[in-house]
Amino acid sequence: MDGGEQKDTQANAPSVIDRYYTRWYRADLKGKPCEDHCILQHSNRICVVTLAETHPILQSGRTIKSINYQISNVCSRLNNKVSGKSKRGGQFLTDFAPLCRITCTDETEYTVYSCIRGRLLEVNESILETPTLLLEKPSTEGYIAVILPKFEESKSITENLLSREEFESVLAKRKVAESQPS
Repeated sequence: MDGGEQKDTQANAPSVIDRYYTRWYRADLKGKPCEDHCILQHSNRICVVTLAETHPILQSGRTIKSINYQISNVCSRLNNKVSGKSKRGGQFLTDFAPLCRITCTDETEYTVYSCIRGRLLEVNESILETPTLLLEKPSTEGYIAVILPKFEESKSITENLLSREEFESVLAKRKVAESQPS
């Protein structure tokens, strides 16, 4: 095998995310336009919550001022303590449970939601020290949280989510709506 063939193989190789995870989307969350979330679902049913590439934070060169996992006066996602094989102690989340609030330097604030029901395994504390990870690598090191759905619900959690094709169709409709004169 010569060097040219080897480079082609590496360039066409799918990323770890594309290879081992299925992408699911939640568009216009809570009726807010373009606030799209992406759920990366592994075959072992673990789900990673990230921002979709179309989320306003990742658009138009925004910079992040702060990320806060303190949801209310009594609830902080940072206090989530999980132990043991069955992941006891993890906070149980519903589809619309807030995970964190992100404030940009232009003072716009966005709430990131879990999008699925399950037990919170971990939140990404790395983005607290380095918020640029969220902008530069949203699907990998800049993820928001990891959630484990209940075993009996693991097949049905995707019912309210959009597949890649369905999400692209939503994006196409958005583009058409934007191009229509008001």
